[in-house]
Amino acid sequence: MRPALMILPQLIRLHLNYEKNAHAFFDLQARDALDWLQAGGIQIGPETRMLDLGCGHGYPGQLCREAGAQVVFADFEDLRLDTLKEAPFRQIDLNQADLADYGRHDLVMCSNVLEHLAEPNHLLSHLDQLLNPGGVFYLSWTNWLSPWGGHEFSPWHYLGKQSGPIHTVGKNLFKTYIGEVLQLLRAQKNLKVRRMAPRYYNEFSFLMNIPVAREFLAWNCALQVEKANEE
Repeated sequence: MRPALMILPQLIRLHLNYEKNAHAFFDLQARDALDWLQAGGIQIGPETRMLDLGCGHGYPGQLCREAGAQVVFADFEDLRLDTLKEAPFRQIDLNQADLADYGRHDLVMCSNVLEHLAEPNHLLSHLDQLLNPGGVFYLSWTNWLSPWGGHEFSPWHYLGKQSGPIHTVGKNLFKTYIGEVLQLLRAQKNLKVRRMAPRYYNEFSFLMNIPVAREFLAWNCALQVEKANEE
């Protein structure tokens, strides 16, 4: 595990030449997420059952496999790296799936998915069904008021712009807010939000304790959510 360091400048540099640096970009994101979890006491090994939810290319799951974990990948479409094609994969529509059908896991990682769901509350209200007692759900996403809230048409989303070459609000990008997500998760008695940080600069986790300001100051929000040991 490397020491926690702000990776945002590195990500921006890699993103400037995305076609050339895509692998390094996603690998850095995934390693930073795993480092943050491990710094919070999460251990990953051969006995760990892990679900890479909304896996995309599968970088978080790949790193967990390298650590010996038993990994299942799930997404609406299979876009995994060629090296992961032999690993277990489940097709899932997170807007409406019965999450109880996808088994229970010790660790679920859902990275940069929530803001692309038309019905994010469906996942947030049922994510406990994916966890074993004591299990951990890592949730990260780009909140709408973030400097990157509009993705490729940022920062013009602050001035009302709703679409860009790739994303359109209401079609494949949806407005989410940190306060609303925390409120929904904290209302569930069997879940506990153990840690939160502005992803890519975890050192400034204190920002997440400032309502309203965090909506603008967090480039991306990362949460470590744990399920109670007893059902």
